[in-house]
Amino acid sequence: MTVPEERRPSRGDGWIRHARVFGVEVADEVRGIVREPTALFFSILMPVGFFVLFVAVWGDLPSGNGPTGTRMLATFGTFGVLAVTLLNPGIGVAEDRERGWLRAKRVSAVPVPLTLTAKVAAAVPCAFGVFAAMVVTAGLTGTLDASPAELLRIGAVLLLGSLPFALLGMAVGFRARGNTTAAILNAVLLPSAVLSGLWMPLEILPDFMADIAVFLPTYHLARLALAQLGGVATATHLVALFGTTAVAAVLAAVSYRRART
Repeated sequence: MTVPEERRPSRGDGWIRHARVFGVEVADEVRGIVREPTALFFSILMPVGFFVLFVAVWGDLPSGNGPTGTRMLATFGTFGVLAVTLLNPGIGVAEDRERGWLRAKRVSAVPVPLTLTAKVAAAVPCAFGVFAAMVVTAGLTGTLDASPAELLRIGAVLLLGSLPFALLGMAVGFRARGNTTAAILNAVLLPSAVLSGLWMPLEILPDFMADIAVFLPTYHLARLALAQLGGVATATHLVALFGTTAVAAVLAAVSYRRART
């Protein structure tokens, strides 16, 4: 009687196992964001609360492509999405470093890059939730004048365009402690939001802010989102974001290597 040979694991089995582990990691990270009071407030509740306030003040004002409240879905929506994707992966990495969790991951069967990718992926549903809450708010206040296709395009642009900011957050998280990382990233996000016209239109702000805005990636992401409402997206905005992605990726890689030593 012949004994069947033991089946060797195929490459497909490895991918399936990694996919399952990735799903578990993402779910765990999402729960961590929702359950952590600080992360829940600063990255989710605060942006939505600010949008409610600002759309109540500025939302009914006319603009070139409909009510200002609709345009704010692109501009303030940029701030809301970045509040999630910039802060949470970076702070999560910093806290894992402090607890020694990343060091433990390096000797486990789970690849560290998979864990880091899960941190970024977990921010996506939370960021989409923030944007969806803003859409609902605009609808309830009567300032929503956009088709479902336009809203989907805005959401897609914001989520894809948030990648370089997630990489930047992780670059800081690889080098700083959790509280320090949160302070640094907020010190980047909040002034950028003001100077890029994410909270209030640049037209009503001092002229020097518009001169500074063109050098900020947050401005270019907001302009690409605004283009989904009927504007014209220029190549300049895409080039600026691609350049930001390249720089952020290099910074994240260098910070990760140095964090390992």
